[in-house]
Amino acid sequence: MEFKPKSALFALALLIASCIPAFALHGTTTRHVHRTSVRRSRFRRIYWNPLFRPSRDSLLRQNLEVDRLELPRIQDDEELEMLKANESLVPIVPSTTLRIDPRLDPDRRYCRPWTRQFLEDLSRDYYKEFHSQIQVNSAVRTVLVQKKLRRHNRNAAPESGETASSHLAGITVDIQRRGMTKNQVHWVEQYMVPLRNMGLIEPEEERHQWVFHVMVSDRYTDWRDAQTAADAEPQMETIPLLQEINTPLELALPQR
Repeated sequence: MEFKPKSALFALALLIASCIPAFALHGTTTRHVHRTSVRRSRFRRIYWNPLFRPSRDSLLRQNLEVDRLELPRIQDDEELEMLKANESLVPIVPSTTLRIDPRLDPDRRYCRPWTRQFLEDLSRDYYKEFHSQIQVNSAVRTVLVQKKLRRHNRNAAPESGETASSHLAGITVDIQRRGMTKNQVHWVEQYMVPLRNMGLIEPEEERHQWVFHVMVSDRYTDWRDAQTAADAEPQMETIPLLQEINTPLELALPQR
């Protein structure tokens, strides 16, 4: 068989030409994926700007409050049940203004009495504003539960030490932020600002779980009682001074 160089070169040219679109497609796809990931990272950096940013200092303040109250970090279910029995921990009760994440273990739908008071007040005022419930995603935890949580959540606070999770003392709840509008998030933030400034709560806005993590001080009860008493105090009646001014002169003079 006679070898024809021209035919071989022509076949080689066809083969190279057929491969060019594949290489071009591969290159375009790679650049597109890169640009998409850059856009996503920029989106996160620009729009995640919480008022209550999580920090080590915040964790330290939460633990100082736990120590001031001399509360135990609940070790296991046995200790948890004992605190429920003596009513040191009280149940979080769902209502028309408050719901609980159905995935939360019923045994852990408990908190300290003053923390429940805060939840009741916040949910009531939030419902008045938006006709919508707030949702509790997490409440009391034991050390054993916190250890398990840290196995698959690298952002979870440790179960011991000066930055341990305040959930272990039952004074903290996580309130779902996912699903709230920008206006609703802003409202909750502004609701919490004066309470934080008075040292009544220590809030954080977690990024990965999208919740308001709120530690509540027992001082909240005294502040709440003072607010209730002030609202119930009757207003003093003012005496209309115009009545004296308009009194006829002859009636004001002594009779002779």
